[in-house]
Amino acid sequence: MAPTAAPTKLQLVQSNSLPALVQVEIEQLILCGELAAGERINESDLAMRFGTSRGPVREALRGLEESRLVRSEKNRGVFVREVSVAEADEIYDVREALDQLIGQRLAERATPQQLCELDAILEEMDRATAVQDVNSYHALNLRFHDMLVDFAGNARLTESYRLLTKGLLLFRLRGLQDGGGFPVSNTEHKAVMAAIAARDGARAGRLLRQHAAASRARMHKAAASRTRK
Repeated sequence: MAPTAAPTKLQLVQSNSLPALVQVEIEQLILCGELAAGERINESDLAMRFGTSRGPVREALRGLEESRLVRSEKNRGVFVREVSVAEADEIYDVREALDQLIGQRLAERATPQQLCELDAILEEMDRATAVQDVNSYHALNLRFHDMLVDFAGNARLTESYRLLTKGLLLFRLRGLQDGGGFPVSNTEHKAVMAAIAARDGARAGRLLRQHAAASRARMHKAAASRTRK
């Protein structure tokens, strides 16, 4: 008889936290492309992978459907959503406006401790850039922007921003990989941070909005590159 496998990290958490953790894990699979756009998601395979029953996986998928990362088809199952460039453009229209507000608010209210935490992330991104580790950089980039909106101190803004930008996850990675964003993205971040540290809300908001617009341009460049392949 085969030895019993050690419990996974997911198995060790309380049951009421499990669906949320499973949701994060599935998000990462979508983000890194292991679950590709348009692919049908197999609940049983994921349950086995995470060492759980299918219930937490099903709950996690419902959460991902609300976040518009997956879609459910009656009698067919759950699929990773395919976001078109046109839809991503609409998301960017709103994201740019929200980023401007985030930059303005941060310049007004960011604490010295928060500024230190953000600078530390930028240093990590510099190290990832130096070794051309785009996947690590991408994860840090998402964390950096998540911290920006969190530190802006408006719960509704945070909720709206996170829900809105879920659909851009893959586009942001492709923009770094194929759109030329990897060598310049952190330079843009540092300019934003300099304006925030100087308490120049107008400049911080303008630069963060320009950063989002540059990200959109990189998305289009990456999409064109993939079309030619």
